Amino acid sequence: MKNKFYTVWTGRQIGVFASWDECRLQVEGFPGARYKGFPTREAAESAFKSEPDFSSDNETKISWETLPEGTPKPDPNAIAVDAACSGNPGKMEYRGVYVATGTEVFKSPVFEGGTNNIGEFLAIVHCLAWQKKNRISLPIYSDSLNGQKWVSERLCRTKLVENEKNRYLFEVIRRAEKWLHENTFRVPIHKWRTEIWGEIPADFGRK
Repeated sequence: MKNKFYTVWTGRQIGVFASWDECRLQVEGFPGARYKGFPTREAAESAFKSEPDFSSDNETKISWETLPEGTPKPDPNAIAVDAACSGNPGKMEYRGVYVATGTEVFKSPVFEGGTNNIGEFLAIVHCLAWQKKNRISLPIYSDSLNGQKWVSERLCRTKLVENEKNRYLFEVIRRAEKWLHENTFRVPIHKWRTEIWGEIPADFGRK
Protein backbone atom coordinates (compact mmCIF):
# COMPACT_ATOMS: atom_id res chain seq x y z
CA MET A 1 0.00 0.00 0.00
CA LYS A 2 1.32 3.43 -0.92
CA ASN A 3 2.32 5.79 1.86
CA LYS A 4 -0.19 8.63 2.36
CA PHE A 5 0.91 10.06 5.70
CA TYR A 6 4.36 10.92 7.04
CA THR A 7 5.61 11.10 10.60
CA VAL A 8 8.46 13.50 11.32
CA TRP A 9 10.31 12.97 14.61
CA THR A 10 13.16 15.37 13.82
CA GLY A 11 12.78 18.26 11.37
CA ARG A 12 11.87 21.92 11.02
CA GLN A 13 8.45 21.01 12.37
CA ILE A 14 7.52 17.65 13.87
CA GLY A 15 4.26 15.74 13.73
CA VAL A 16 2.13 13.94 11.15
CA PHE A 17 1.81 15.33 7.63
CA ALA A 18 -0.74 14.36 5.00
CA SER A 19 1.52 14.45 1.93
CA TRP A 20 5.12 13.91 0.89
CA ASP A 21 5.40 17.54 -0.24
CA GLU A 22 4.49 18.76 3.27
CA CYS A 23 6.90 16.28 4.85
CA ARG A 24 9.72 17.22 2.51
CA LEU A 25 9.52 20.87 3.59
CA GLN A 26 10.30 19.76 7.14
CA VAL A 27 13.14 17.32 6.44
CA GLU A 28 14.90 18.17 3.18
CA GLY A 29 18.32 19.58 3.98
CA PHE A 30 17.66 19.38 7.74
CA PRO A 31 20.64 17.80 9.59
CA GLY A 32 19.62 14.64 11.43
CA ALA A 33 16.11 14.55 9.94
CA ARG A 34 14.14 11.46 10.97
CA TYR A 35 10.87 10.53 9.32
CA LYS A 36 8.86 7.67 7.85
CA GLY A 37 5.84 7.12 5.62
CA PHE A 38 2.69 5.23 6.65
CA PRO A 39 -0.43 4.09 4.75
CA THR A 40 -2.90 5.50 7.31
CA ARG A 41 -3.11 8.51 9.64
CA GLU A 42 -3.74 6.19 12.59
CA ALA A 43 -0.48 4.34 12.00
CA ALA A 44 1.44 7.59 11.56
CA GLU A 45 0.02 9.11 14.75
CA SER A 46 0.68 5.95 16.72
CA ALA A 47 4.28 5.90 15.53
CA PHE A 48 4.73 9.56 16.41
CA LYS A 49 3.85 8.83 20.05
CA SER A 50 6.44 6.06 20.31
CA GLU A 51 10.24 6.08 20.05
CA PRO A 52 11.17 5.36 16.42
CA ASP A 53 13.30 2.35 15.58
CA PHE A 54 15.70 3.14 12.75
CA SER A 55 17.90 0.07 13.04
CA SER A 56 16.73 -1.65 9.83
CA ASP A 57 14.41 0.86 8.21
CA ASN A 58 15.73 2.10 4.91
CA GLU A 59 12.73 4.37 4.48
CA THR A 60 14.10 6.66 7.18
CA LYS A 61 17.01 9.00 6.63
CA ILE A 62 19.51 9.29 9.47
CA SER A 63 22.09 12.06 9.58
CA TRP A 64 25.68 10.88 9.21
CA GLU A 65 26.62 13.68 11.61
CA THR A 66 25.42 11.55 14.52
CA LEU A 67 27.62 8.56 13.64
CA PRO A 68 30.19 7.37 16.19
CA GLU A 69 33.63 8.92 16.07
CA GLY A 70 35.89 7.16 13.58
CA THR A 71 33.02 6.11 11.28
CA PRO A 72 33.59 7.19 7.64
CA LYS A 73 31.50 10.22 6.73
CA PRO A 74 30.72 11.79 3.36
CA ASP A 75 32.22 15.07 2.22
CA PRO A 76 29.52 17.72 2.73
CA ASN A 77 31.11 19.94 0.09
CA ALA A 78 29.97 17.65 -2.71
CA ILE A 79 27.04 16.98 -5.02
CA ALA A 80 24.87 13.89 -4.72
CA VAL A 81 22.92 12.57 -7.70
CA ASP A 82 20.07 10.09 -7.92
CA ALA A 83 17.37 8.88 -10.30
CA ALA A 84 13.79 7.72 -9.90
CA CYS A 85 11.74 5.59 -12.26
CA SER A 86 8.07 4.65 -12.09
CA GLY A 87 8.01 1.24 -13.76
CA ASN A 88 10.75 -0.56 -15.65
CA PRO A 89 10.75 0.92 -18.19
CA GLY A 90 8.67 3.90 -17.14
CA LYS A 91 8.72 7.61 -16.40
CA MET A 92 12.26 8.47 -15.32
CA GLU A 93 13.91 11.58 -13.92
CA TYR A 94 17.06 12.48 -12.04
CA ARG A 95 18.52 15.34 -10.04
CA GLY A 96 21.56 16.63 -8.18
CA VAL A 97 21.67 18.26 -4.74
CA TYR A 98 24.37 19.92 -2.67
CA VAL A 99 25.16 17.47 0.12
CA ALA A 100 25.70 19.99 2.94
CA THR A 101 22.29 21.67 2.59
CA GLY A 102 20.16 19.40 0.42
CA THR A 103 19.69 22.29 -2.04
CA GLU A 104 18.70 21.09 -5.50
CA VAL A 105 21.20 22.32 -8.09
CA PHE A 106 19.73 20.68 -11.19
CA LYS A 107 16.82 18.46 -12.16
CA SER A 108 15.97 16.71 -15.40
CA PRO A 109 12.64 16.66 -17.19
CA VAL A 110 10.60 13.47 -16.94
CA PHE A 111 11.61 11.03 -19.68
CA GLU A 112 9.21 8.43 -21.08
CA GLY A 113 10.22 4.78 -21.33
CA GLY A 114 13.39 5.02 -19.25
CA THR A 115 15.08 2.90 -16.59
CA ASN A 116 16.68 3.73 -13.28
CA ASN A 117 20.16 2.71 -14.50
CA ILE A 118 19.93 5.09 -17.43
CA GLY A 119 18.85 7.84 -15.07
CA GLU A 120 21.79 7.19 -12.75
CA PHE A 121 24.20 7.33 -15.70
CA LEU A 122 22.71 10.56 -17.08
CA ALA A 123 22.68 12.15 -13.62
CA ILE A 124 26.44 11.72 -13.25
CA VAL A 125 27.17 12.99 -16.76
CA HIS A 126 24.83 15.95 -16.26
CA CYS A 127 26.64 16.79 -13.02
CA LEU A 128 30.04 16.60 -14.71
CA ALA A 129 28.90 18.86 -17.55
CA TRP A 130 27.13 21.25 -15.18
CA GLN A 131 30.24 21.62 -13.07
CA LYS A 132 32.48 22.18 -16.06
CA LYS A 133 30.13 24.82 -17.44
CA ASN A 134 30.08 26.62 -14.08
CA ARG A 135 33.84 26.20 -13.55
CA ILE A 136 33.55 24.32 -10.29
CA SER A 137 34.97 20.99 -9.23
CA LEU A 138 33.18 19.16 -6.44
CA PRO A 139 33.16 15.42 -5.68
CA ILE A 140 30.10 13.54 -6.90
CA TYR A 141 28.26 10.89 -4.89
CA SER A 142 26.11 8.24 -6.57
CA ASP A 143 24.56 5.13 -5.07
CA SER A 144 24.66 3.35 -8.45
CA LEU A 145 27.64 1.16 -9.29
CA ASN A 146 26.25 0.62 -12.79
CA GLY A 147 25.99 4.36 -13.39
CA GLN A 148 29.56 4.91 -12.25
CA LYS A 149 30.86 2.00 -14.34
CA TRP A 150 29.10 3.20 -17.48
CA VAL A 151 30.53 6.70 -17.01
CA SER A 152 34.05 5.29 -16.61
CA GLU A 153 33.52 3.32 -19.82
CA ARG A 154 31.98 6.38 -21.49
CA LEU A 155 29.14 4.20 -22.70
CA CYS A 156 25.55 3.65 -21.55
CA ARG A 157 25.31 -0.14 -21.59
CA THR A 158 21.56 -0.35 -21.27
CA LYS A 159 19.70 -3.33 -22.72
CA LEU A 160 16.66 -1.15 -23.31
CA VAL A 161 15.59 -1.05 -26.95
CA GLU A 162 15.00 2.32 -28.58
CA ASN A 163 11.45 2.89 -29.76
CA GLU A 164 9.10 5.73 -30.62
CA LYS A 165 8.21 6.33 -26.97
CA ASN A 166 11.75 6.69 -25.66
CA ARG A 167 13.40 8.15 -28.76
CA TYR A 168 14.12 11.50 -27.12
CA LEU A 169 15.72 9.74 -24.14
CA PHE A 170 18.09 7.90 -26.49
CA GLU A 171 19.00 11.20 -28.11
CA VAL A 172 19.99 12.47 -24.66
CA ILE A 173 21.99 9.29 -24.03
CA ARG A 174 23.92 9.79 -27.28
CA ARG A 175 24.63 13.41 -26.33
CA ALA A 176 25.89 12.27 -22.92
CA GLU A 177 28.20 9.67 -24.49
CA LYS A 178 29.48 12.27 -26.96
CA TRP A 179 30.22 14.67 -24.08
CA LEU A 180 32.16 11.99 -22.24
CA HIS A 181 34.29 11.26 -25.31
CA GLU A 182 34.98 14.92 -26.04
CA ASN A 183 35.71 16.15 -22.51
CA THR A 184 38.21 15.33 -19.80
CA PHE A 185 37.37 15.57 -16.11
CA ARG A 186 39.14 14.94 -12.84
CA VAL A 187 36.12 15.21 -10.57
CA PRO A 188 36.10 12.22 -8.18
CA ILE A 189 32.96 10.07 -8.31
CA HIS A 190 32.31 8.20 -5.08
CA LYS A 191 29.88 5.46 -4.06
CA TRP A 192 27.34 6.75 -1.54
CA ARG A 193 27.45 4.32 1.39
CA THR A 194 23.76 3.87 2.02
CA GLU A 195 24.35 1.13 4.61
CA ILE A 196 26.14 3.68 6.83
CA TRP A 197 24.79 7.10 5.85
CA GLY A 198 21.16 6.34 4.97
CA GLU A 199 19.50 7.34 1.72
CA ILE A 200 21.49 9.56 -0.61
CA PRO A 201 20.51 13.26 -0.25
CA ALA A 202 19.30 13.38 -3.86
CA ASP A 203 16.82 10.55 -3.24
CA PHE A 204 13.31 11.38 -4.48
CA GLY A 205 11.71 9.85 -1.37
CA ARG A 206 9.30 7.60 -3.26
CA LYS A 207 9.68 4.49 -1.17
